[in-house]
Amino acid sequence: MDPVTRAVAPQAAAVLDRAKPIIGDQVSGEITKFQVETKTEPCHHAEQLLGQLTAAREQLAAVAAAEGLRIVASGTPVLGAFVPPPITEGARQDRGTANFRGLHDEQSICAVHVHVEMPDRERAVLVSNHLRPYLPTLIALAANSPYWAERDTGYASWRTLVWSRWPVAGPPPYFTSAAHYDELVATLLAADGLVDEGTIFWDIRPSARLPTLEVRVADMPITAAESTLIAVLVRALVVAAATAVDRGDPGPVIPAELLRLAYWRAARDGLDGCGIDVRTGRPVPAVALTSSLLDAAAPILAEYGELDRVTSWLDGLVSDGTGAARQRAAAAKQGRLTDVVDHLITRSAPGTQASTDG
Repeated sequence: MDPVTRAVAPQAAAVLDRAKPIIGDQVSGEITKFQVETKTEPCHHAEQLLGQLTAAREQLAAVAAAEGLRIVASGTPVLGAFVPPPITEGARQDRGTANFRGLHDEQSICAVHVHVEMPDRERAVLVSNHLRPYLPTLIALAANSPYWAERDTGYASWRTLVWSRWPVAGPPPYFTSAAHYDELVATLLAADGLVDEGTIFWDIRPSARLPTLEVRVADMPITAAESTLIAVLVRALVVAAATAVDRGDPGPVIPAELLRLAYWRAARDGLDGCGIDVRTGRPVPAVALTSSLLDAAAPILAEYGELDRVTSWLDGLVSDGTGAARQRAAAAKQGRLTDVVDHLITRSAPGTQASTDG
C-alpha cells in the first residue's frame, strides 16, 4: 500500500528483491504486482506456526517500509485502481491470461492456505469428502473482504464471490477414490479448464507439489494470530476426518447445489444471522454452525492442547466480529475508507508499520 493515498501499489518486485535475501524461499510473488505471499516451514505446534507467521510479516513490513510502502493482510484491497491489475510477467501467467481472459481482471484477492501432511492420496481425497460440509462455516469465520472497487459490497467475503466465477473453484466434488479425482482432473485439463494441476482451485485439494492436503477456503486474516487459529482448526478437522476414513467411512454426500447456496450465504453474512445447514438445506444461526464445527474438531484440539485457544478465539469472533465486521467498524467511525486501510496496516504487522495521518 501507498501510505499516503492508501491505494494498492504495484511494487511487489521491488519488495521481493529486498525480502528474498532476508526471508529466502518463505516469500514469493503472486499473479499480480500488488501481492506477495509468505510461507512457513512445516510446524508441529501452534506457537511454532505463530512465530514463523509473525516473523515473516515483520520482515516483510520492514522491507516494504524501506521502499516507502506498507503491507496489509486482507481478502481484497480497499482503495486504488486494481481492476484490471498488473499481472506478473511469465510464460505460465501468459498461458493463464490466454485461457481465462477477463477472469484475470479481478485476481487481486488473497486467501490463507493450510497444508496438512497427508502423503496417501487415496486417504487425502476421502478426507476431503468429510471436510466439505464445514467449508461454508470456515468462510464465515474468516470473512475479511467486504470492500471492492472502493465500495462496500454488502458481503462479508467478496473474495469468495470473485473466486466462484472460475471453472474449477469453490467446493470440490465428492470423490470415491484418488483414481476418480485423477480422472476428473485429466478431463478438465483436456477441456482447457486448467492451465496445469496448479490451477486446480478447489477449496480442498491434494497438493500438486507437496505430500499434503491443502485447504484454501478462507480469506486472508488481518492478524498472524488469526491465521494460526484457522490453521490449527483446519488441522483438527483433517485429523478427525482421517480417523473416520480409517474406520471405512467415505464421508457424507452433500449435494453441490446446497454447498453453493451455503457458500453464498456464508460469504454474504459471515457470522451475522443464519447460515445454511448443508445436511438439511435449512437456515441455521451461524453461531450454531460454528458450535457444530467446534464439536467436530474439539477432541483433536484437546489432544494437541489447542482447544482453549480456539474456543476463546471463536467466542471473540461472535462478540467482536469477523475481520469484515472490524473493517466496517473502522469505516463507520468517520465514514472514510482510508481509515479501513489504516486499520489493516496497524494490525497486519503490529509495531513495525508507522501509522498514517490524513
